[in-house]
Amino acid sequence: MNRRMCVGLTMALATVGFSTGVMAQANYPTKPIKLLVPFAAGGTTDIIARVIADPLGKELGQPVIVDNKGGGGGVIGALETSRQKPDGYNLGISTLSTMATNPAINPKTPYNPLTDFTPIINIAATPNVIAVNPKFAGSANYKAFEAELKGHPGKYSYGSSGTGGIQHMLMELYKSLTGIQMTHVPYRGAGPALNDAVAGQIPMILDNLPSALPFIKDGRLKAVAVAAPQRLAVLPDVPTFKEVGLEQVNRMASYGILGPKGMDKATVDKINAAVRKVLQDPAVKKRIEDTGSLVVGNTPAEFSKELKDEYETYKQVVAKQKLTLD
Repeated sequence: MNRRMCVGLTMALATVGFSTGVMAQANYPTKPIKLLVPFAAGGTTDIIARVIADPLGKELGQPVIVDNKGGGGGVIGALETSRQKPDGYNLGISTLSTMATNPAINPKTPYNPLTDFTPIINIAATPNVIAVNPKFAGSANYKAFEAELKGHPGKYSYGSSGTGGIQHMLMELYKSLTGIQMTHVPYRGAGPALNDAVAGQIPMILDNLPSALPFIKDGRLKAVAVAAPQRLAVLPDVPTFKEVGLEQVNRMASYGILGPKGMDKATVDKINAAVRKVLQDPAVKKRIEDTGSLVVGNTPAEFSKELKDEYETYKQVVAKQKLTLD
């Protein structure tokens, strides 16, 4: 076989391979899709994933299988997603803990949240709330809360679900803007922190609304401020951080879908369109809103910008507050 024929055959085979790859992506999906949740089953992240998975599978024509892989504050699961082939069959649920706060405080995070993933869509956002034990001296309202803290620098502590999580970092943002001095008490999850706040072992907690709301509703905790676009129907008397002059703290937790870096735009757009259609279903919307979350459903570009903004914000918090994992 002469050189010209070899070159021609090589080019022909490459063209066939390219065409096959393009056809495969055009027909996407042709097999089940894995949706990795970087936390254990039962939490808000897992609930959102399972609400969306079944209808999304029906919309795409292939099952979407939820796979939980917790550990490391979500880092282990996020790392696994980043290492998959960018073919659309291995997706992951993102949270601000995995994509913003943990990477911001931990320089050893084994992935870059801005370059190692392909953002696809933000499914939903969840309000955060500062809740205090009813016996706390400043529990009457936000004004009393702030006055008590400013009048007694360093006297009080607050609990969170753990160092580097969204609750910890959001409270540190609050402290940096108000000049308030408090001690952080990290717990191994929101549950133990909530229990201690209810018992009065710690005076307050900043938490996602879904897990704190039952305690607030039955009077065992009292909400003083929420991070949400507007006042919530379930807490009509509680002001947003924007209302009290702290718009920068008005940041919600988010739950999105992303994949490894390098995903084909057509595949990304197809998944995005399918999720947005699913989110229009009143039953799906209600199930998400029943968790205390708000449906988002934005574009890949908008979601990418959101993640970048959150990461940069919390990097600044870490630097200003001199935060470390120790």
